[in-house]
Amino acid sequence: MRGRGGLKIRLLIGAGIILFSLFKYYSNRDTNPYTGKKQSIAITTEEEIAIGLKSAPQMAEQHGGLYPSQKDQNIVDKVGNALVNNSIAKETPYQYDFHLLRDPNTINAFALPGGQIFITYALYSQLQNEDQLAGVLGHEIGHVVGRHSAERIAKQGLTQGIISGVLVGGGDGTGQMAAMIGNVINMKYGRGDELESDELGVKFMLDAGYQPEEMMGVMEILKAAAGPNRTPEMQSTHPDPENRIEKIKEAIEKYRK
Repeated sequence: MRGRGGLKIRLLIGAGIILFSLFKYYSNRDTNPYTGKKQSIAITTEEEIAIGLKSAPQMAEQHGGLYPSQKDQNIVDKVGNALVNNSIAKETPYQYDFHLLRDPNTINAFALPGGQIFITYALYSQLQNEDQLAGVLGHEIGHVVGRHSAERIAKQGLTQGIISGVLVGGGDGTGQMAAMIGNVINMKYGRGDELESDELGVKFMLDAGYQPEEMMGVMEILKAAAGPNRTPEMQSTHPDPENRIEKIKEAIEKYRK
């Protein structure tokens, strides 16, 4: 009888933790004024900016520091600022800074919360023109405008709350299953963020006078970098480049009038 009573108490506590996590997540739900998307965000724009500025030096260090060419950095700045100044990104409260990283091996670009945007020399050196660079930077600006990092922080909090509740109520084995479900949820949202950023990137490119068709060339570079054994889309936080190309074509048709 004691065992059953203890299980009932654990289930109630676990359910309480899950309900509180859900309440906390959905009580912070609001509409992004720049994208029209409803999101759950637990931090302010000021906190996003502070997180990005504080993390930027460490991120640069992890990729060997900044690339030692002011000429190339000036090109990155020129294209990035053109995208910001001719789009809704200019209306946001964020501070946009563009960093060309020294890393010659990792083909990547990424954005921190609040407007700190990075591209590695490994990717930069493979781009064929400024339009392709605009495609890369426009996509990353899309992550900032879309507040994807802040949204991901809130989702991670929700996921951790659900996992904790299941662990309390059902034991380790059930918790491991909950963790797996949480990972699948987060990967699904990650793919959605990438597609939204692609669409925003297309719009930013058109607003700034760049040719969004060049984003297809960027997708080919990413596909080649992943190689023939790339992770299947269902197991990845990023959509397959082929699917991204189709969505980019749809966005070009949508915004080019």
